[in-house]
Amino acid sequence: MTDLKTTYLGLQLDNPLVPSASPLSRDMGSLRQLEDAGAGAVVMYSLFEEEIDLENQLLDATLIQGTDRFQEAMSYFPETGAYRSGPDAYLEAVRQAKEALAIPVIGSLNGVSTGGWTRYARLIEEAGADALELNLYFLPTDSTISGCEVDWMYVDLVRQVAAQVEIPLAVKVSPFFSSIPNSIAKLGEAGAIGAVLFNRFYQPDLDLETLEVVPRLTLSQRSELLLPLRWIAIMYGRVEVDFALTSGVHTAEDALKGIAAGAQVVMLASELLQRGIGRLTDIRREMSAWLDEREYSSVNQLRGSLSQLRTAEPAAFERANYIRVLGSYSAEHR
Repeated sequence: MTDLKTTYLGLQLDNPLVPSASPLSRDMGSLRQLEDAGAGAVVMYSLFEEEIDLENQLLDATLIQGTDRFQEAMSYFPETGAYRSGPDAYLEAVRQAKEALAIPVIGSLNGVSTGGWTRYARLIEEAGADALELNLYFLPTDSTISGCEVDWMYVDLVRQVAAQVEIPLAVKVSPFFSSIPNSIAKLGEAGAIGAVLFNRFYQPDLDLETLEVVPRLTLSQRSELLLPLRWIAIMYGRVEVDFALTSGVHTAEDALKGIAAGAQVVMLASELLQRGIGRLTDIRREMSAWLDEREYSSVNQLRGSLSQLRTAEPAAFERANYIRVLGSYSAEHR
């Protein structure tokens, strides 16, 4: 039987399958099912920066009740009912998860400014989280903000949070950097032990009948695997962080590809939301069977075997392969 044990952020995991932040971790029953189904660890649902800001706004309301300034300021934030939980409820959820589960519990903060982040990073640590994932989601709509400024905003945030906590940090980022390897390396130098590739931005749609902007939540597709797969394969062995692959993991084959590219763990949520938590057991069993058939002694033996550092065709990951790909498509459709 192939050994599926792996390490991620210094944590010992029985296998590399980690459910990512999703509604599944809001319910203790679902968390226990995830553990029973074979999750190596679990990432809690995210505490959003807006929730922390909203708590601060509500505190401010108590202190300056009756002034016009507060009501105007509050109009920019969602009503409290728009959130399913606040910061205190989140901390309690982390405590309960840590008490109930034997697998590592990873907290998640979603935002971009320091604000209450450093405080809540400490509180999440105190609640018992084994690690913390910083889900960096900043959309620079101001044309005067440069890419370099955004990079350093992220680096500064990671540095400040890392200075406040003892638990390991991972950073979940988008693919929208001018130089992904350089940006990940800087985040590692600032204190991130791991990098989660990639954050999925939810894109708004436009309703032509009502002339309104409509939010659309779409679950991941297997085709989305290719982007994080490529960049992890390029950075493996060159950028000193633990890589977690997320987006597009729906099958054992997807998970194995992530490990072969160089990921320590692979994260999934959409497949479990669509087909049930039991799919985790199936994927783990199928991964083990594939490795057994090929006489791998451990999953670590597969890790990085198809990275750019080790492949016989390193150019396959770069621009040099672009013309070849286009040419093969043309040839197939003549």
